[in-house]
Amino acid sequence: MKSVEEFERVPLGFFPTPHEPLPRLSEALGITLTIKRDDYSGFGGGGNKVRKLEYLMAEACKTGVNVVITTGGHQSNHARMVAAAARKFGMRPVLVLRGNPPASWQGNLLLDKLFGAEVQFLDPDGYFTQIEGAMQAHADAAIAQGETPMIIPLGGATPLGALGYVRAVEEMAAQLAPHHTPAPDFIVAPTGSGGTLAGLHVGTRRYWPQTKVIGISVSAKADWFQPRIAGMAQDCADLLQWPQRWQPDDIWIEDGYVGQAYGVPSDGGIDAIYKLAQLEGVLLDPVYTGKAMHGLFSLVELGRIPQGSRVTFVHCGGSPALYPFADRLLEP
Repeated sequence: MKSVEEFERVPLGFFPTPHEPLPRLSEALGITLTIKRDDYSGFGGGGNKVRKLEYLMAEACKTGVNVVITTGGHQSNHARMVAAAARKFGMRPVLVLRGNPPASWQGNLLLDKLFGAEVQFLDPDGYFTQIEGAMQAHADAAIAQGETPMIIPLGGATPLGALGYVRAVEEMAAQLAPHHTPAPDFIVAPTGSGGTLAGLHVGTRRYWPQTKVIGISVSAKADWFQPRIAGMAQDCADLLQWPQRWQPDDIWIEDGYVGQAYGVPSDGGIDAIYKLAQLEGVLLDPVYTGKAMHGLFSLVELGRIPQGSRVTFVHCGGSPALYPFADRLLEP
């Protein structure tokens, strides 16, 4: 089996990120809860996508890319970090975002503008049928101008990008080892495009084979994610020359915490944001991590994460998305 260190990677993040206990919340829930602070990954405002972009941008640099095209929602952490990474390497960022043009540029959209990204908005109703063609049109226009484009798919969810979260599990294992701390029983993470979860599945099978990975969907249904993540995990393992296989049923996805829609705050997610802020001084966001933490709370309450379990929550970043939703967060 190859090591993740054998793959080309450009250093972007501040790693290792902290792996911290949450003692007050642990006591309230009846579990031992830690948090992997990938919101502290640093580059471009931080978040989980930094780990993926270290591999994806290495490929872009190697192949002479000078235009990087990607997609996401209005408050996409991924789109924001792709824009930052493109600028770091002298490339032009193009973002095709799901949603109508905003009344004001706040949160991640403001940061997209600061990074000088070219932004196109697609009507939400036609987004999934139009997005591939829209990104390809930008690529074709770049080629016509003598440029070399690279399209990075939604969330950077590729087998190569997933290596970032194989490396994250290796990093967590190294952080726990000096303290003789057992591996967690569960890892819980937000799931929006599937790449992070695919990497976590490969990493846990390699380093923590008894640990169960739970993805809390912030967008699609479980039956969309399961074959997608299983296939991506398998392809990631193939890159590592590791003969492992995943079936859709191996992928645990909870899809009951999306709320009204992707990118729309949910009541449970807002409650989780307040709880983390006031018990532990940790900021979550209403698009990703707030909904995922609500899912974790609910699974504990339902007994699906048993009392006394050791649980690690992967904080995927996203605090810039707090600010556009200030009115919703402050509703009585």
